[in-house]
Amino acid sequence: MTLAGATVAVTRPEAGELGDRLTALGATVVHVPLIEIADPIDGGRALRGALARLDAFDWLVVTSANGARRAGPAAADHPALRLAAVGPATAAALAAGAGRAVDLVPARAQAEGLLEEFPRAPARVLLAQADRARPVLADGLVAMGHTVEPVVAYRTAVRTPSPDEVARLHAVDVVVLASGSAASGWAALHPPARVIVVALGPVTAAAAVDRGVRVDHVAPAPDAAAVSDLLERVVP
Repeated sequence: MTLAGATVAVTRPEAGELGDRLTALGATVVHVPLIEIADPIDGGRALRGALARLDAFDWLVVTSANGARRAGPAAADHPALRLAAVGPATAAALAAGAGRAVDLVPARAQAEGLLEEFPRAPARVLLAQADRARPVLADGLVAMGHTVEPVVAYRTAVRTPSPDEVARLHAVDVVVLASGSAASGWAALHPPARVIVVALGPVTAAAAVDRGVRVDHVAPAPDAAAVSDLLERVVP
């Protein structure tokens, strides 16, 4: 158990596979969500409307497991619709909802990686994403000649932890941040400098730095395997 004795904070809404992996490696996992997932401002009306028109699209593209869970089940009745996900965890959620394999999962698990591998032939794309999603994917697909309809599948908000949760976070050895919103929540807690900060991927790392958060290590990909492998190497 290479992480025995280490206490690691997971700040996603769900500890999920990352929590399981870290526990198996001997770490004590402290799960304190710093963000919460909510319905879009319109209650999901735009998403439902787009999903009711899936026959009008060639591709359904999702950028997170949250978006995949909300949009994927509608694809089950549209076998000709091609599916793309930004990374393996997102693809797993999309495949579970759609009941079939995802057609495109880029080797580089971020929007730029998906753009690099997306087919060039003009297509009609439904892009289901968060309210705070970066415009790089939508803009990149349009620049390639695709017709893109972005739709907000969910929104994220910074969650204020309870005093007990704050105390638990201040006592950890490592904190894992999966988004810029989580970084904002972490910065607001005025955490001790000794805590090792790990960001899931370069995009999250850049967002964290913009919010004044010191990032000690960046996982090469935003998935549980990459994070746990990194922690095995860097945690004393």
